[in-house]
Amino acid sequence: MPTEMPTQVRHALARQGHVIARSQAIGLGLDVETVRNHARYGDWQRLAFGVYADFTGTPGREAQLWAALLRAGPGAVLSHWTAAERHGLVDRPSTAVHLTVPAERHPARWAVIPGAVIHRSRSLDQAIHPAMAPPCTRVEHTVLDLIEVSATFEEAYDWICRAVGRRRTTSVRLGEAMATRPRMRWRQDLELAFGDAKDALSVLERRYVRGVERAHGLPTARRQARVWQGTGNRYLDNLYEEYRACVEIDGAAAHPADEQWRDKDRDRWNAVHYKIDTIRIGMPGLRTAQDQCATAADVAMWLSSRGPVTGRPCTREGCPVPARDCGSNA
Repeated sequence: MPTEMPTQVRHALARQGHVIARSQAIGLGLDVETVRNHARYGDWQRLAFGVYADFTGTPGREAQLWAALLRAGPGAVLSHWTAAERHGLVDRPSTAVHLTVPAERHPARWAVIPGAVIHRSRSLDQAIHPAMAPPCTRVEHTVLDLIEVSATFEEAYDWICRAVGRRRTTSVRLGEAMATRPRMRWRQDLELAFGDAKDALSVLERRYVRGVERAHGLPTARRQARVWQGTGNRYLDNLYEEYRACVEIDGAAAHPADEQWRDKDRDRWNAVHYKIDTIRIGMPGLRTAQDQCATAADVAMWLSSRGPVTGRPCTREGCPVPARDCGSNA
């Protein structure tokens, strides 16, 4: 057997986690018999049909991912949960390797790729990260892909919070990526979650006033109440003065860490200096009538621990808000 490997083959192995496809190796200068001998004599180990590693022993994660990609063929990229793993959106590797291929290709029909899940896309070119290896979808498109397969909006919302909260992207970039997709689940709600809609916060505030407070006969808060907080005035979204309680509406899906700490500092100042406790309500608590009912029930119970509260169920069947006295524990 020859001891020298063609330069292009060596470079391909170095780029691909020491994994190579048989067709690729032949195309880069190895003859068919040499490839067979490498596999026959144990120089290479087979990771999938027609895909080999040039080392012995258990393949690591990088080699596993390259093996799945090379078996899937040209144009395949890591996506969904596996791309989330590569972008740091999850803390554990996905059980299956998720791949996306161009829509016109159907590798699942002819290729058995153990442990892999194949997705197809008609707009894969704009979703591919320009520099990552192994090839992977951009973080924004990874989030959108995961939103598309989420069972609930709450699950979808969590992906937005992870991506923005972990500083992997911004809500603006997510909105821009979504604009390239003609079809997208929960588009209007996602625009609110991204904060891209010009009146995103006012929409949520309106849902709180109309869908939570008024619809359920809860006490009326003072809106944009001004309080002094050491270095200047701050405005509280919904101050229930009688109860020493405040409800803040968070308009975007997630804030950078410094914004989160500012919110916490304000809440702490209010609790220490004014004895005002704060709860924060975001998009998931105000999205649908059912969500608003559940939020109203929680707010009623919370306020009732601080003083007498009256409320009523709204017109929606199954509304959990009790009629009249919500149960004062004061």
